[in-house]
Amino acid sequence: MSNRRKVENDDSLKQSGGSKQQRFVYQDDEVMEKPFDWGQMRRLGKYMMPYRKQMLPIIIITILLVTLTKLAIPLFITYAIDHALMEKNGKLLLIIIASMAAVYIIQCLASNYRIRYTSMIGQRVIHDLRHDLFSHIQSLSFRFFDKRPAGSVLVRVTNDINSLQDLFTNGVVNVLIDCIQLLGIVIILLMFNVKLGLAIMITVPLMFLVSTSLRKKIRRGWQDVRMKQSRINSHLNESIQGIKVTQAFTQEKENMQYFNEMNDVNRKSWDRASRLNQTFGPLIEITGAIGYCILFWYGATLVAAGDISIGVLVGFATYIGHFWEPINRLGQMYSQLLIAMASSERIFEFMDEQPTVQEKRKARTLPPIQGNIRLENIVFEYEPNRPALKGISLEVQSGQSIALVGHTGSGKSTIINLLCRFYDPVEGRVMIDGHDIRDVTVQSLRSQIGIVLQDTFIFSGTIRDNIRFGRLDATDEEVELAAKAVHAHDFIINLPNGYDTEVQERGSMLSMGQRQLLSFARALLADPRILILDEATASIDTETELKIQEAMKTLLAGRTSFIIAHRLSTIRHADNIVVLDHGRIMETGNHDELMKKQGIYHGLIQAQYKFLNEAVG
Repeated sequence: MSNRRKVENDDSLKQSGGSKQQRFVYQDDEVMEKPFDWGQMRRLGKYMMPYRKQMLPIIIITILLVTLTKLAIPLFITYAIDHALMEKNGKLLLIIIASMAAVYIIQCLASNYRIRYTSMIGQRVIHDLRHDLFSHIQSLSFRFFDKRPAGSVLVRVTNDINSLQDLFTNGVVNVLIDCIQLLGIVIILLMFNVKLGLAIMITVPLMFLVSTSLRKKIRRGWQDVRMKQSRINSHLNESIQGIKVTQAFTQEKENMQYFNEMNDVNRKSWDRASRLNQTFGPLIEITGAIGYCILFWYGATLVAAGDISIGVLVGFATYIGHFWEPINRLGQMYSQLLIAMASSERIFEFMDEQPTVQEKRKARTLPPIQGNIRLENIVFEYEPNRPALKGISLEVQSGQSIALVGHTGSGKSTIINLLCRFYDPVEGRVMIDGHDIRDVTVQSLRSQIGIVLQDTFIFSGTIRDNIRFGRLDATDEEVELAAKAVHAHDFIINLPNGYDTEVQERGSMLSMGQRQLLSFARALLADPRILILDEATASIDTETELKIQEAMKTLLAGRTSFIIAHRLSTIRHADNIVVLDHGRIMETGNHDELMKKQGIYHGLIQAQYKFLNEAVG
């Protein structure tokens, strides 16, 4: 399993009760040791800017209505006690009650409309952010995906962005409402009685001093949760794709044990973060209780002295209840902000990742090519100081078929990767029709290159759609002609719905050979000037291969082609055979010329014939 590493002990798994035996564990994403960065929040805020003209008028109006109505209720209560009840004025009491009912109705309508509208805008912001992230990920180079498991990428686009929904839908607006409400309450309390107001407010700095010490721990806690979830997603993705191997080697129990250990670690990580998160609630309640004690102790003294009325004291109590409520919400919002911070760091970590293969600022469009290719002293490294190609030079004329032969790891696929500009060479250059491919746009280059891989990827959808992926504007007739040319038509029409048969992800209902035939049809439909066949016939039976060989004569006619094959019988008619060994070209020539040399190629042919004879015998 490619994205695991073997270790003797894993402390995090041992905490969950895992055994001390050797096990495979995922490498966690790098822990980001950054302070709270408001720049991250500003970057998120930019996604709201396109909707500011729609948001601001409605949000301002609804915020004012909600805030003013909330602030007005305690005033009605104070006035009712001091004037209606104390003076036994029943008519005034009815008027106050009717006014309070009207205020509550206005508050309810404004709140409902605000929540519905901000939720709609928030979902648009999330849509834009997810679009930008996915678009950016698609633009990244192969090196980015080489060092990250698919599940780690998946969790950024799903879990991390989903965790921002509450922030964008209601969080920002609620913060504004709570801040305005707090300011209004403080002003009103000070207007009622400055001394009593200041006495109660003395608890606020104490609460903020205590809560500040929790900020770093809470942020780190949620960041750890995100990393553990990333590990689970990576393992799930790998387990699902490798289920056949798991079952074939009866490793279900070991796989389940490993998943349970990771799942337990994730649960404990969530519990730790949640405990820290929930600390804010009791902290606010304790602070609120201290405030009420101060109110009734000092407030009763002021009532007895005649400095304030009973109505004002009740109003104070009501406003304090309203005061600690937004404080509590702001504490929860801060926790939510820390969660969003952890997620935004991971999102923007990917957004800030730059492709290693980058177009020049003034890259030009590659014109229609003939297919003349020249590799000039190419040196390439997947990892520093470990060259995969060592000074490769090769010239290919338009229309020639070039076979790349060699042992595994000799550099065959690396040459193809450089030709398609999936990577850039460390030294040297790749020329097509006299154009350095680093001087042209990637899209104009790859649109004129067709590639058929050994591990053919079939998308969910119909057979017709999978073939049409080679050229999206192709007609149904062109799709069928391409399928007929590579002898895929016969098996397609025998499927339940022919070309409209739905295939699942990776084409699990099709045989490996059938998937290969679809990839041939897809490449033929694209009509590329350069065609690459990377072990493209490895999974096709001998009878089907003979049919494809005939089709290939038409497919390769007039095109420059590169063929990688371990089955050497498929490349004996190539115009030029290039034999590679440890990143160097050792021999070149056609089949007959190389056989006469009795070198590496001759040895490969003899070894393969010997193997086949022994297999038959």
